[in-house]
Amino acid sequence: MSVAVMTDSNSGITQAQSKELGIFVLPMPFIIDGEVLLEDKDFDREDFYQKLTGGSDISTSQPAPGSVIEMYDRILEEYDELVHIPMSAALSTTYETAHMLAQDYDGRVQVVDNRRISITQRQSALDAAELARRGWGAAQIREHLDKTISDSVIYALLDTLKYLKKGGRITPAAAALGTLLQLKPVLIVNGGKLDAFAKARTRKQGKSLMVAAIKKDLAERFHDPEAEHTWLEVVHGACLEDALEMKAELEAAFPKTGEIFLDHMSLSIATHVGPGTLGVAATVMLRA
Repeated sequence: MSVAVMTDSNSGITQAQSKELGIFVLPMPFIIDGEVLLEDKDFDREDFYQKLTGGSDISTSQPAPGSVIEMYDRILEEYDELVHIPMSAALSTTYETAHMLAQDYDGRVQVVDNRRISITQRQSALDAAELARRGWGAAQIREHLDKTISDSVIYALLDTLKYLKKGGRITPAAAALGTLLQLKPVLIVNGGKLDAFAKARTRKQGKSLMVAAIKKDLAERFHDPEAEHTWLEVVHGACLEDALEMKAELEAAFPKTGEIFLDHMSLSIATHVGPGTLGVAATVMLRA
């Protein structure tokens, strides 16, 4: 039995990377100055940040049902079954739509909701691909991944409150006060929910808060204080130097961990948090 794995570009997996990894990636739609464009298809990262910082009106949307069906049909011409890992249902209706569409495929399409986004969603897709290589069926993979909701966490240090304000996630008054005080918010994505975690007075303090939080999670939540069985990952929104420094700091703090993955954050995430955002994630390694 052949089982394919599909995710969306919220995972940060590019179309080029998808070919290398053997994972199908559905590009997420953007509305840029009134025009619907697909991530990593109709524009590249450089174009995006130029438009974002240049004041273009940018918002994200969920894929059209027809696009999802078209991809399902194309994949199932080659594979017996398909595991689809969309972004967290707590952050988007993408999962609900995919779950509804999958009902027409007599069990051949299994849709996962393990409340992942960004780099942790990417890791979930990699885990699914590994299980498929081991001969697991789509339903087995979905059941396993659905049990991993508590196996990951993301912390994100924002450089500005501008984009949270623009997206309506904080009030203009709160954004103005934060800007006046030069606060650097640290957000947490835990169980699929995006919440405020801390407020730092400086970027350096924000980085320290994230590293301390990861250490605490590893020790108390994942019971893996040296990160020997937990993936550590770093993503960034056009701040590579900061990301490299963070990776080096994590390598020094956790010398027994595996390779620390570093990459750009997906553009759909960058839309809401802005350039200069630095993310650190911990994801329990595959246990199956």
